Amino acid sequence: MPLAGKGMLLTSMNIDAADEADFNRWYDREHLEERVAIEGFLEARRYVAHAANPKYLSLYSTATLDVLDSPAYRARLASPTDWSRQAMARFRNMLRVVARITVSNGTGRGAALGVVRLRPTPDNAAAWRDALQEKLTPEKLDGIISMHLLESEPELSGATAEIPAVRNEGARDWFVLIDGTQVSAVSTAIAERFTGPAASSFPLPVSVGTYALIWDLAKSDIARR
Repeated sequence: MPLAGKGMLLTSMNIDAADEADFNRWYDREHLEERVAIEGFLEARRYVAHAANPKYLSLYSTATLDVLDSPAYRARLASPTDWSRQAMARFRNMLRVVARITVSNGTGRGAALGVVRLRPTPDNAAAWRDALQEKLTPEKLDGIISMHLLESEPELSGATAEIPAVRNEGARDWFVLIDGTQVSAVSTAIAERFTGPAASSFPLPVSVGTYALIWDLAKSDIARR
């Protein structure tokens, strides 16, 4: 699978313009490395919106889903740094999703990312999963590198003591990730597979968005230091 591991933490949020410089400095100088250093975390990626809301998105891959409920991760959540506490308190419209990676097709990661949010029910989840196996085929789309399905774990998602995330009716939502070489390719893939006439056989998404990669960090990057 092009995505490392079996678990993923997805976070997205807005931030007031007055706090944005410190927010980005915190992410770039402390937060990503701190998270990737936790046992079982493999890599992290940061994105900024091209056409999406919230503005900022981060993805953290873990070896297994259980890592996101492990003592090591829980200890870090319970003891944030002062800088983390201040930065997290400023989050707006935050989404925090712990998910299983159930489909991951392709080879590698792209500079652009599409996010498609879906809302299955227990009755249609199996049928949707089967249908998505056919839709998540990057080799049939120019400029698309890989495609993935995240299935949320509602008991692990949502707010923590220090993270003011939203817990809502979408706690069981799924998220399709589309890695592409450029935003135009990702936008075309979303239109062809999920929102345009060719997607009429599949329910419309709750939301779609496109993001540009800011930077990424792997466990091996830290190990070499």
